Formats: sequence, C-alpha cells, structure tokens
Amino acid sequence: MDFALWISLVGVCAIGAMSPGPSLAVVLSHSMTRGLKQGLIASVAHGVGVGIYATLAVVGLAGFIHEFPIAYKVILFAGAAYLVYLAVNILRQKTNHFEITNNANTGNLAAAQDGFAIAFLNPKLAIFFLALFSQFIDPDSITISSAAIMCITVLVIDTLWYCLVSLITSHANQKFELLRYGKEINNMLAIAFILLAIRVVVTNI
Repeated sequence: MDFALWISLVGVCAIGAMSPGPSLAVVLSHSMTRGLKQGLIASVAHGVGVGIYATLAVVGLAGFIHEFPIAYKVILFAGAAYLVYLAVNILRQKTNHFEITNNANTGNLAAAQDGFAIAFLNPKLAIFFLALFSQFIDPDSITISSAAIMCITVLVIDTLWYCLVSLITSHANQKFELLRYGKEINNMLAIAFILLAIRVVVTNI
C-alpha cells in the first residue's frame, strides 16, 4: 500500500476515533467510574469489534471486486457519495448529544462486553468501512498484505486512542477535555471525508 495513501487512511481513522460519540461515552463510563484497568479492557474490546467490521468490509469488498471488476467504479463513486453524505450530516449537527453515565455493570468481563458491544452491534460501521475502504482499494493491486495493513491500521488506531483516553481520565473527576472541542473535531472529520471523496472523483474521471 502506497505510504502517502496509508497516511491519508491514518488521518481519517484518527479523526474518526477522536470524534465524541457513544463509544467514547462507554469507555469513559468505565475509566472514570471503575478505574484504569476497566477502561483499558473496554478500549481493547472496542478496537477488536471495530477491527472485525473492518476485516469483513475489506474481505467482502475485495471479493466482490474480484468477481465483478466492472462494478468497481460504481462502488468507488457510491462510497465517495456516502462519505459526502456523512460529512453533510456532521456539518448540520448543531450540538453533540453526549452523556456519560455511571455504569452499573462491574467487573472486567462487563467492561469487555460493553466495549465490544458498542462497536460490534453498530451495523452502520460495516457500511462506513465499505465506503471508506472503497476509496483506498486498487482492484489491480489489492493484496492480502495491503488488506491486512488497512485492517490493522483501523484496529490499532482505535485501540490506542481509547487506551489514551482511559489513561488520561481514569483519575479525573470531570468529563474529558476533548468534549469541549467535539464540534470542531467533527467538522475536521467532515472536511476529511469531503476531501477524500473529491480526490477519488478527480483521479478517476
């Protein structure tokens, strides 16, 4: 996978992970009310859930392109359109609906279940990764190694981000400072989606 292209993927994944939402709320509920260990467990479990969806998306997309190469352009532009759609919805949001609750579940297993479930039980992730990866997969040069790099990149960035959040907030008595800048981060994510979609359209017309 081209290094410059990989850096683009890293940037989009990093901003996406930083965007406040239900996943962040779950991790914070464990790290701030149950301590660092449970926060880290929830973070790793969440990363695994995200990684599974990423793997399914890459395998499914690569297999479909291999069987129906003529459909590649359709998938490519449909993915770009979906990213623009997500960007518009993000930019139209006036407030961030975000709430941290005192998690009633205790124990390491509960932390793992919560972290995994908030990612794996979100079918929108599959659609998102199909749209995202369609912008990075070259049907003429897709290999197992490049597919693995994309999946591992998503898993590692997601896990490291939430582990960092857990480390910072495990002894905090107030909401993570990042929440103050949630709107700005979401706007950055929207811009990244739009730029990625533009790049794909320009390079494939």
